[in-house]
Amino acid sequence: MIMNYYLAIDIGASSGRHIVGWLENNEIKTEEVYRFSNGMKMQNKHLVWDTSSLFENVKKGIKAAFKKYSTIKSLAIDTWGVDYVLMTNSGELTPCLAYRDNRTEAVIDEVHKLVPFEELYNRTGIQFQSFNSVYQFYEDNRRGRLDFASDFLMIPEYLNYMLTGVKMHEYTNATTTGLVNTQTKEYDSEIIEKLGLPKRLFTKLFQPGTSVGMLKPEIAWAVGGQTEVVLCASHDTASAVEGIPMDTNSPYISSGTWSLLGLKVPNAITNANSRKANYSNEGGIGYTRYQKNIMGMWLVNRLRDELCPEKPFPQIVEESKQSMFNDYVDVNDNLFLAPKSMKEAFDKWLENEIIKPQTESDYFRCAFISLAISYKNALDELKANSGKDFDALYIVGGGAKNGLLNELTEQVCKIKVKALPIEATAIGNLKIQIARD
Repeated sequence: MIMNYYLAIDIGASSGRHIVGWLENNEIKTEEVYRFSNGMKMQNKHLVWDTSSLFENVKKGIKAAFKKYSTIKSLAIDTWGVDYVLMTNSGELTPCLAYRDNRTEAVIDEVHKLVPFEELYNRTGIQFQSFNSVYQFYEDNRRGRLDFASDFLMIPEYLNYMLTGVKMHEYTNATTTGLVNTQTKEYDSEIIEKLGLPKRLFTKLFQPGTSVGMLKPEIAWAVGGQTEVVLCASHDTASAVEGIPMDTNSPYISSGTWSLLGLKVPNAITNANSRKANYSNEGGIGYTRYQKNIMGMWLVNRLRDELCPEKPFPQIVEESKQSMFNDYVDVNDNLFLAPKSMKEAFDKWLENEIIKPQTESDYFRCAFISLAISYKNALDELKANSGKDFDALYIVGGGAKNGLLNELTEQVCKIKVKALPIEATAIGNLKIQIARD
């Protein structure tokens, strides 16, 4: 029997990985063949992505996959949402600005004067985040950048284009822009017109499972093999939800740089309570992901970079168990979005508290408790807005490996935590590819 192998390229805001998968006894087996670091950098006072480095690492990973597996039936790429690459007729319009850059702050009020947020939410179902693509596009247009753009591509679409020469917009990632209508599941032309954005940029959306095309000959030569590029649910959380083996339709947390807490629902929920609770309605495969962005392991990663960069995470977690610090911060406050110093951000929030963190472990325990409390608040809102009650919470992603955070979450939320330390995003990515056969 000939075994079919598939490649999932899963890229997050801090790292990327290439995972080969195959179906064996009706179970998806995986092997990681390549991993690389990713991150924003400062350029001309703006936070940007190094797209050339991203693409070089994508190619290196494909080459590593072909070196170990001579035939790969298809590959698919997922990444974080919101960010995009502007394209011109002659190539890429640089730089590719990153979502944590503060450029949108000056235009949010202007956008809401043209299209009140209540209307934006009713039409798109997307929660307010200062970095939503809708604000990025408006700022780009105000600066004249869109005058030179022939197209834009979300990050996975850009990488697909570089591999195949084919431009194709994928539905789940498009919903993160805040410009896709919940009813039509296409870009909302009325919002685009009211904001004065060029209509030519917002073209047809394609569903996961669609073929993009074969590798360009020069790419196939460089990586050592030919394969088909297909669309997965290219927003990484959409693929992660596909990869969670749930017994029942329970709430989930995809725990990475961001913690995405949500529930699969048949249709978008855009009532006033959902808007006030800042819940989002993002695209899934035959359902809507009713979920909330929570500042996730970003807090912990930045604290580690600052306080103890050489210390392994398991040691940080074990030492945090000894800390008695029990105060918390609001992890979703803008103070923690992109601070120069995460420690100083914690200090500022806690400056009026009688007891302040004294040790590294105090800061980490504070971060873990704060995340657990933010999960409880989001779950309470989820119960109220969906009219459902839950007895289990599934956690996947890097945070699922954190025993202390899982324990605190179970205690604070009073719910059974089912932590699955699996590569859920890659499994969901692979599942979509395999389903095409």
